[in-house]
Amino acid sequence: MFLELIGTVFAGFAFAGVVMVLNKLTGGRLPKWAAPVAAGVGMIAMTISSEYSWYDRTRGQLPDGLAIVEEIESRAIYRPWTYAVPFVDRFAAIDTVSVRTNESVPDQRLVDLYFFGRWAPVSKLPIAVNCAENSRANLVDGAEFATDGSLTNATWFKAETGDPIIEATCGV
Repeated sequence: MFLELIGTVFAGFAFAGVVMVLNKLTGGRLPKWAAPVAAGVGMIAMTISSEYSWYDRTRGQLPDGLAIVEEIESRAIYRPWTYAVPFVDRFAAIDTVSVRTNESVPDQRLVDLYFFGRWAPVSKLPIAVNCAENSRANLVDGAEFATDGSLTNATWFKAETGDPIIEATCGV
């Protein structure tokens, strides 16, 4: 976040500097407001560029085995250009390398679901997936494992056909 702020300030100085050089080359014919306006345009352009490139940069730095299962696009009234071209500011991924199974319950798998946000720390949610019943459960709300490996006190959610979390987990 701090580096993006520094980059935005430098973009403003660079745009204003280009206008001042152009003003010098044209013999001072540009209006006095051109340099501050150019600085503002440069800072806005840098901010927009940073917003749109965050997802690609973050996705490119993910380790092998993390499969993206959902992308959340952002639209806001104070950023009218996002209605024409929305950008991804949050996404979820599962760690396909760490999918765990138990021989006692072969249709059930445990996996870690990670949530990434533009200005938020990465958070992790362990979930259980039942491949045969096309359902899943969060493992943070009092869920426990019985001695036979089955899940007790878990709230199972029946998923729609083609649920990306279940497909990525059960396809492993």
